[in-house]
This record gives sequence, C-alpha cells and structure tokens, in this order.
Amino acid sequence: MLHVDLLLLDLVIVLIAARLLGAAAKRLGQPAVVGEIVAGILLGPTLLGPIIGERLFGAEMRPPLQALADVGLVLFMFVVGMELDQKLVRGKGKIAVTVALGSTLVPFALGCALALGIAGDHVGGAKTLPFVLFMGAAMAATAFPVLARVLTDRGMQRITLGGLSLASAAVIDVLAWTALAVVIGIAGAGEGEGQWKVMLAVPYGLLMFLVVRPLLARLVPAYEKAGRLTPGLLSLVLIGLIVSSWATEWMHVHFIFGAFVFGAVMPREGAERLNHEILERLEQLAVLLLLPMFFVVAGLNVNLRALDLSSLGTLAAILAVAIGGKLLGSYAAARTQLPGRQAWAIATLLNTRGLTEIVILSVGLQKGVLDDELYSLMVVMALLTTAMTGPLLRRIYPDRRVARDIAEAERAALGVTAAYRVLVVVPGPPGEQARLAELAAALAGAGSSSEVILAHLRPYPDERLELGAGLSSELAELAETLQELESLAGVVRAHGPEVRVVSRFSAAVGTELPELVAGAAPDLVVLPSGTPGYAGIRDATVCPVVTVLSPGSPGLPLGLPAGPVAVRHDPGDEAAARVALTLALTGGRPLIVAGGSRAAALARRLVKLGVAATSEAVPETALVVAPDTGGDTGGDTARGVHLLVRAEQDADPVDWAAAVSALRATLSRGREPAEPDPVAAPQG
Repeated sequence: MLHVDLLLLDLVIVLIAARLLGAAAKRLGQPAVVGEIVAGILLGPTLLGPIIGERLFGAEMRPPLQALADVGLVLFMFVVGMELDQKLVRGKGKIAVTVALGSTLVPFALGCALALGIAGDHVGGAKTLPFVLFMGAAMAATAFPVLARVLTDRGMQRITLGGLSLASAAVIDVLAWTALAVVIGIAGAGEGEGQWKVMLAVPYGLLMFLVVRPLLARLVPAYEKAGRLTPGLLSLVLIGLIVSSWATEWMHVHFIFGAFVFGAVMPREGAERLNHEILERLEQLAVLLLLPMFFVVAGLNVNLRALDLSSLGTLAAILAVAIGGKLLGSYAAARTQLPGRQAWAIATLLNTRGLTEIVILSVGLQKGVLDDELYSLMVVMALLTTAMTGPLLRRIYPDRRVARDIAEAERAALGVTAAYRVLVVVPGPPGEQARLAELAAALAGAGSSSEVILAHLRPYPDERLELGAGLSSELAELAETLQELESLAGVVRAHGPEVRVVSRFSAAVGTELPELVAGAAPDLVVLPSGTPGYAGIRDATVCPVVTVLSPGSPGLPLGLPAGPVAVRHDPGDEAAARVALTLALTGGRPLIVAGGSRAAALARRLVKLGVAATSEAVPETALVVAPDTGGDTGGDTARGVHLLVRAEQDADPVDWAAAVSALRATLSRGREPAEPDPVAAPQG
C-alpha cells in the first residue's frame, strides 16, 4: 500500500538534498548534476541505506519516485529535442561531422571490445549482443546540455571553438540516440510479444517528420493570433508529447525517444517566441522539481558497498576506455583541421557525459541490459568524466586565452580589422633611439595592418617648476623631448606602420610603465634591458616581449649588427625563431638557425618554404636572437645575444608555412625585402 505521507516526505528530502549538493557542486566549479547524483548515492544503499535508506526509500517507495523521475525525463528529453539547433552545424558541417565521427567511433569500438571481455561476468545468452552494442553507445555519449553549460559559464559559446564544440556535440547527440534506439530495439525484439512492435519504429519516425511536423507548424499562426501561449495550445503540445512517448515505449524502444523526436519536430521557422514560452513553462517544472528527482533516483540505484576488488579492476578498464577513447578519438579528428591546443580543448569538452550518460544508463538498467554492479561502475565513470572537464579545460585553455578569443570575435562581429600593435618603451634621451624605432618597424611587419606605439615616461623634475627663469628651461627641455619622439615616429612611418606617441611626466616611472603597457593591449612589446619596471612589464604582459640587450645603460645608442639574423633555437620555445624569421624576411637577410639537430630540421623546413635559411655556425656579424629564459641578462650579453624573446603566454605551436605566407603577403603589399634593412640602416 502506498503511504502518501512517506512519499511526500521523500520528495522533501530529495529536493533539499538535490538543491544543497547541487549548489555545493556549483561552488566547486562543477555542474549541478554532479551534486544531484552524489545526493542520490548518499541517500541510497552506499551510505545511508542501512541506517534510514530502507525506511525512507524502500521497495514500495521506489516505483512512485521512479514514475515522477520518468515524467521529468520526458520533459527533459523534449527540451533537448527542441533545443537541437540545426543552425549550429551550418558553416561548420564538414569539421563538425569529422570531429563527431572520431569522437563517436573510437570510444564505440573500444567500448564494444571491452564489453566482449566482461560479458561473461554480467550477461549471457541472447543479451550479449545488446550488451556489447549498449556499452559502445554508452562510451560514445557526450552530454550536450552539460557541455553547453560549461561553455556558457566561461563565455566560450561566443568564440569559434565553443561554436564548433556545440556543433560537434549536436551531431554526436543524434548519433548516440540513434545507436541507443537500435540497441534497445534489438533488446526489445528479444521479447516474444515485442518483436513485431519494434519494426514499427521506422514508420513512426517517418510519420513524425512527414506528417506530424507540418501539423505542428500550424501552432505558429494560432499563437500569433492569440498573442500568447494559451492553456489550449500548451495542452496540445503536452498531449502530443505524451502520446509520442507512449508510442515508443509501447514499441519497446523506450519513451525517451518519443519525447526527443517530438521536440525535434517542433516548428522552428518563425516560432522563436512560441518555443521560448513553451520552454519557459516546462523548464521551471522540469529543472526545479522533476529532473533533480530523476538524478537522485538514478543515484539511489547505485550501491558502491557491493563492489569488491575485481570491480575496481573493471572500473579502471571502463575509465581507460571511456576517457582514452573519447579524448584520443576527438583529438585525432579535430587535429586534422585545428591547432593542437584547440583540438585538445574540444576533446576535453566532448569527454563530458553528465546528464546524457545517466539517461542512457538508466535505460540500460530498466531494460535489463546492465546489471546493478555494472550500472554503479558506469555511473561513477559518468561522474568522473563530467567532474574532470572544467579543471582540465582551464588547464588547456586558460581564462586569458578565452578573453583574447572573445575580443577577436567581437571585433570580427563589428567588422573591425584589428591592427597588429607593437609597443616600444623608449628610454631617454629619445633622440638616440632611432635603431630601436627601426627594430619596431621591422617587427611590425608581422601584421597585415600594423601600428607602433612609442611610449616614453619622463620623471618629474627634482624641483618644482616655478614662475621665473627655471620655467623656460624646463619647457624647452620638454618641447625638445616631444620633437625627438616625433622624429622617431617619422622613422617608423617611413617603413609603413601607423604610429602613436604616448609621452607624459610620471612620479614613478617603474610603477606606471607596466600599467601603461597593460592598458595598450599590444601584440608585441619591445624594450631595452634595464628599463624601469622591466620585471613588472615582462611578468604581467601576455603577449611576446622582445628585450634589446645593449651594452651600458638604456639611454645609450643600440649597437645591432648588420649581418645575418641568427636564432638560438629551442624546440620548446618557438617565439625567438618566429621573431628572427620576421627580421630576416623584412630585412632581406639570411637566417641562421643554431641549436643542434632540431634546429637543422627547422632550417631545412624553412628552405622548402623558400626562406634563405641554414644551420651553419653563427658569425660575429650576426644579429643574434635567443629565447628569454628569465635569467640574468648579463650572461646573454656575454654570449653575444642581442635580442631576447619571451614567448606569449599560452602560445600555440608556430605553423611555419602559414607564418612565412603571411609575412610574404605583408611584404608584397607595402615593403619589399630588397630595401635597405631598417635594423642595419645608419642612424638618422
């Protein structure tokens, strides 16, 4: 007999536990679903079961709780179907499908192989084939809703990487639900009365898309005529949803597919306001009450107490297949079109399983494809793969990288072409820094449209300016400084880039310079060693930093050689080689890549790209560029190094073919390599 008072008490406990642990998960940077599933595990036989679990969540209470959870699942799958946006794949179709296939086929194949190895311990007879295929489908799943939430929390849905991840996950969603429908259909066909019903799944799908979809399109004019979502319109949608869910359950294909397909055939064109109101009404009930109920009930079915040492071995194998297959399959597919960092970021995002995996596992448990032990192990896998996504993604794609991509996306949306910005810290006296300006002009050749900022902060005079004879001398000195800076600007303009001069008095040059550099948001910083605030600029700047090593104080003229450009190449830090390549091509100088076998390999690669590069010994007349390792610059000066390059933070590996092509395109538009080398030119 159903005890209504106990059912209501269970609802209160479940909702409180789900909200508390869901909120705790969010505070830890995890999706709320992780906390809700953990709440169910804690309330179940794993922890509280022997104490209070059997009284509160005993055998007689599980069916009504499961029924409420199933209603929540119907609403959730309907929402997933409605939010399946075909526009996500437009313009990204080829790469999205490529990534989705790699992310699906590799873990699917590995999951099937693992299932064959453990089938004898968990299933037998006619259940073997459905079990093997089910494990493959479960390993291949990606939680589209959780992935979308992770992207939204970090603002990544606004950048190309986020859009591509969503497009790939949308394709994976379709593949996963299709595969699961086939698996459940095979399992249902094994039941005597269900064999002929499963065959109706294909006509059902055709009926939904060819007949029901055009009929549902009539909801749009009815909604526009009423001006709002009336109870009658919402009732029609709910009746259709429930009938569709009942039909697929009756066919032994499972009700989630009926709910998903009904959401997928809802009208899209001109139905934005209608769909928004439907989602607003249903999501409040589903998200706040019924969906947490589903995840807690899913956790109640997990019993970690029953696991033994052999189960831990199975869990290790499941984790290896699930994580390894998903990451490697996704990365290998994405790497054919994207740089390594972006490929790993997409692979990490597609490894999250969360809601989708729990739904799939619950279906497998209900259909008898999974036993209780394997269900518990797979839920643990779903929790771990979901929980690892956020921290791992921040490691691979840090927040500052996301902020940079968002800024680029916003400029692209406005149709603004961002200039390649080189900021030069000009020491005093500016009149002696023509070589520094010419170096900046040469490095600005890295951008198709470029801008050089000449930044000069002048300390306040030791004594206060007063009316009288001292005022005219101070004003004359200030005017002379501005004139010298304008002369430097003319040197830069002669080579093509636009120039801005930033000059002012400062009470603390070493403190204000790092702030000035950060506020300018440059793509490259050039400054002499010994500049006030040098350590602060170097450590706080995200972009590459080129340090000019000059003998003596920063105010002395720079002695940069006029010979070939040489780079002491470090395969783990390609920024110095990238700067050396820029100077060589813009100056029409040969490039020497020094540093062993890998340096020789880079030289040969550049030769194939048409660059005059060798790996011979570095002559004394060479302009030597080296990676900035953060040590004492005095040692680098003693080794004959003229420029130190600190790489961009979170830099991608250099695509040398693209780099050479971009530089040559820039030169062809404005600067020719045959012109006199700006770095080697005599001082003006």
